[in-house]
Amino acid sequence: MCGIIGYIGSKPVVPVLLDGLRRMEYRGYDSAGVAVVSPEGIALRRSAGKLVNLENAIRTDPVDGLYGVGHTRWATHGRPTEENAHPHRDCTGRIVVVHNGIIENYLELKEELQAQGHTFRTETDTEIVAHLVEREMKSDGLESAVRRALALMRGMFALVLVSVDDPEKIVAVRNGPPIVVGLGDDEFFVASDIPAILAHTRDVVFLGDEEMAVITRSGVTFTDFAGRAVSKTTQRVMWDPIAAEKGGHKHFMLKEIHEQPTAARDTMLGRVSLDRGRIFLDDLNIPDDAFRTFEKVSIVACGTSWHAGLVGKYLIEALAKLPVEVDYGSEYRYRSPIVAPHELTIVITQSGETADTLAALREARRKGARTIAICNVVGSMATREAEGTVYTHAGPEIGVASTKAFTSQLVALQLLALHLAQARATLEPADIRRHIGELLKIPQVLEQAIKASAATEKVAERFYTRSDFLFLGRGINYPIALEGALKLKEISYIHAEGYPAGEMKHGPIALIDEQMPIVALAPHDHVFEKMLGNIQEAKARGGSVIAVTTEGDTRLAPMLGSDDMMLPMPATTPLLTPIVMTIPLQLLAYHIAVTRGCDVDQPRNLAKSVTVE
Repeated sequence: MCGIIGYIGSKPVVPVLLDGLRRMEYRGYDSAGVAVVSPEGIALRRSAGKLVNLENAIRTDPVDGLYGVGHTRWATHGRPTEENAHPHRDCTGRIVVVHNGIIENYLELKEELQAQGHTFRTETDTEIVAHLVEREMKSDGLESAVRRALALMRGMFALVLVSVDDPEKIVAVRNGPPIVVGLGDDEFFVASDIPAILAHTRDVVFLGDEEMAVITRSGVTFTDFAGRAVSKTTQRVMWDPIAAEKGGHKHFMLKEIHEQPTAARDTMLGRVSLDRGRIFLDDLNIPDDAFRTFEKVSIVACGTSWHAGLVGKYLIEALAKLPVEVDYGSEYRYRSPIVAPHELTIVITQSGETADTLAALREARRKGARTIAICNVVGSMATREAEGTVYTHAGPEIGVASTKAFTSQLVALQLLALHLAQARATLEPADIRRHIGELLKIPQVLEQAIKASAATEKVAERFYTRSDFLFLGRGINYPIALEGALKLKEISYIHAEGYPAGEMKHGPIALIDEQMPIVALAPHDHVFEKMLGNIQEAKARGGSVIAVTTEGDTRLAPMLGSDDMMLPMPATTPLLTPIVMTIPLQLLAYHIAVTRGCDVDQPRNLAKSVTVE
């Protein structure tokens, strides 16, 4: 969602703030602004639209100060206008706040403040925070005023504030959406996400829920909302700052598609032994004898991670012989789920901060489930609250549409399924060794798949004007049909639906005509012949088929006509085909979106991390 940046140190403050906002532009794009503090007071610059508009405004009307805060907005309350852009001020203009999240009782508080004489200038819920702190500001300082204001607010939010009347200080609070504090050499940072500060420091501290950081030039103190000191651990982020740049690619999404072989390799690194035929997941913190007692697994996730969870269901049931349910985080938290006495709950979240997934994790723990998080961000909330973690090692993913994070999740699920099978003795050691051997080949297979997918550009040129797509898959590749349709929707704004191919006759076949491309996932597996039948059914209704199949095919190719196209992919074992089948669908969505002139890295109405409901 919205991106927050704050800085206090010896560097010129405005370039630091703008650079941080630029690196978080994937979190918000409706408007942007900065506030900088100098002995003369607080100066604001805000603009609607993309960050470049703010940069132009500052170029036209320069501003400078000693420290400050910045914000890039993803609108929730109020239109994306300059007036509604953050930072927001109190009546005096001596307090400013930036905010990510939602103040649920803001109307009630606004009416109370208006009755007391406060004047509001915006449509946002954020502005009430500045007025509350103005009212509560006494001689005991900004942080005390913020604590008193927090006691009145309901919702999930992250806040960063500065005040002229308590100078040389930045106050940051977290109650839901993420806040990370960066520790530099005589300088300090606060941000919504690591990439914003990675060019300046790799030493970070993650705030927990209901925690506050008070940042001055001399250091940082951490407390809870009641003012009690909190002991925090500094973590070192090993991401290379250059990895967050485009690296010669036209878009971050394309760069991240090409990084998938490396991400898969890094996710396996140090976790598999082919010689011993064993999986090592050191951060699970659940003993093998506990794995042997599990009678059920629940997987909870949102969006693309939910599709990974569907693949995980096939893997765990096939390898570990455990029944698996897969839930959306947003549904799990509200349906009063039944948690079995011996249940393992796995949450999947790229950021580790997805609000619905975190709520589901807490619900599962409250009801007695053992919990594991599959996550890409070390020290994120999900990894702190889950009993164990399987980290993916995809590195920073800037493109809003997830690519390498998704395939890394699939690799992590392979590892976890094999670990469960190992602990539960549902596979012989020789079988585990065979699966490990095939998994170790995946980075090379992905490299071949990316090269083979060059043909997707030609497919995009032919079909980019179509208004509807149908994606079909069977078995373990059905979730990849869902994921392919989601990618196309996200970045090209074309309506697309994913379906189990066997369900085509139960409704979607009515939509097929000469204008409907059908993307059919048909690897050479045990349901290949069934897929051939579905392809014939689509062709009989005039649909154009885009077949993604195993290279060396001799049965599918003769069925295709001049209106059809085929994308051959390198062969792998059936349980690994989802990873390979994902590649051409990502590139197909990418090339169609580029051809249509869409903003690939920052598609409209979407944000990278959904940290509020």
